[in-house]
Amino acid sequence: MSFPKYPEYKDSCVEWLGEVPAHWDIFPIKRDLELLTSGSRGWASHYADDGAAFIRIGNLTRDHIHLDLADLQRVNVPVGSEGERTKVKPGDVLFSITAYLGSVAVVSDDIETAYVSQHVALARLFKKRLLPGWVAYVTLSDVGKNYLSSQGYGGTKIQLSLEDVADLLVTAPPLCEQASITSFLDHETARIDALIEEQKRLIELLKEKRQAVISHAVTKGLDPDVPMKDSGVEWLGEVPAHWEVKPLRHLGECQNGINIGADAFGSGFPFVSYGDVYRNELLPTNPTGLVQSSVEDHERYSIKKGDVLFTRTSETVEEIGFSSTCFQDIPSATFAGFLIRFRPDEGVLSPSFSRYFFGSQRLREFFVKEMEIVTRASLGQDLLKRMSVPIAPIEEQARTAQHLDTITQKIDSLLDQARAAIKLLAERRSALISAAVTGKIDVRGWQAGQHAEQAEVLLAAEERAAYVYGKEPSDEV
Repeated sequence: MSFPKYPEYKDSCVEWLGEVPAHWDIFPIKRDLELLTSGSRGWASHYADDGAAFIRIGNLTRDHIHLDLADLQRVNVPVGSEGERTKVKPGDVLFSITAYLGSVAVVSDDIETAYVSQHVALARLFKKRLLPGWVAYVTLSDVGKNYLSSQGYGGTKIQLSLEDVADLLVTAPPLCEQASITSFLDHETARIDALIEEQKRLIELLKEKRQAVISHAVTKGLDPDVPMKDSGVEWLGEVPAHWEVKPLRHLGECQNGINIGADAFGSGFPFVSYGDVYRNELLPTNPTGLVQSSVEDHERYSIKKGDVLFTRTSETVEEIGFSSTCFQDIPSATFAGFLIRFRPDEGVLSPSFSRYFFGSQRLREFFVKEMEIVTRASLGQDLLKRMSVPIAPIEEQARTAQHLDTITQKIDSLLDQARAAIKLLAERRSALISAAVTGKIDVRGWQAGQHAEQAEVLLAAEERAAYVYGKEPSDEV
């Protein structure tokens, strides 16, 4: 979508703003403020399940000008407090002043009784020269965000003063033009946001499809006509009749990782961390961690081709039992105490098959169901060793892994495309807002229905959707 420029521009006399349309004004919002305040301190002790809405920084989104009330805290406002001063009204503009500078929202007409926290500034405009939506979009633009970020102070915790907010410099077309541009941005950003949400849904569907394909292949095999038998394991169900099902303890050995003092880290020999396993199906062959470990440590906590490392402990059960398979020996390496190494007996499991089986969703469901949580979730060797593993002939394991390589590479490529589309759309939204509120484009002649700009993104989304919805989990790509 392309728009013309304004017929005439003037120097704004502001270095970081450049030229603006000749008929636009530029001034700080304090010239149009009826009220500027922030919330009261100490209200945390008055939180209640059925009180008034209490608007915090988290309710101000970083990419939109509308309040996000999905996670809403409530508060009983003490009698005789400063409640009325911090009570919001429709049309108020709310700014984050202690984090995520540039986050902003306009209070809608249907807002319930609500108050702002001490970390939110409330600006009420006279609306004689500035509209709330216009101020919000200027704040959300690169110009606004750069200004607010440059004014922040406070070292590790960046903050804004109310004076900083009042000094926010805004472009100011005539009110009718502000309304027109704001309507344009409402419409176009909503349309871009809908495309972004579609991409996010596609990503989740692709992830689900990836897991379904893997789980089916590593527990049912590739031949739909092969005779099946009951595995005797509830979460496995039926498996091919010629496969064996054995507990992990009969397939190899388990070993917890090294426990060593904090002063030993930072130099020495390769060290595989919790993060190396949690983030990767394939174990990195060149881990970034280093530790002062001994020859004996290298022997006991060694990492060799075919090893499978599992995350052992975390705050939540959802982060337990993630696996990473080693495809290459890592000489002189050790691994973290928060991990368990499983080393299969020779010729039992193909590393490429281990990668997919131990990372399958059905295995994750087994861990979650069996896990016991005290203060931290913890995967013990006993639970890991009694986990049932379906064992196909080694040649069949290799064929299964090769089949999954083909499918997952296709899905991973589609995931990358969807993530790239989200990034591109977010960049376009940001650029569109900035161009509109600084007068770099003239949208006064805009009409709803001009959708050419996102055509290629929509086409890509349709292709990914066809792939997700058009094939069953067991189908080949």
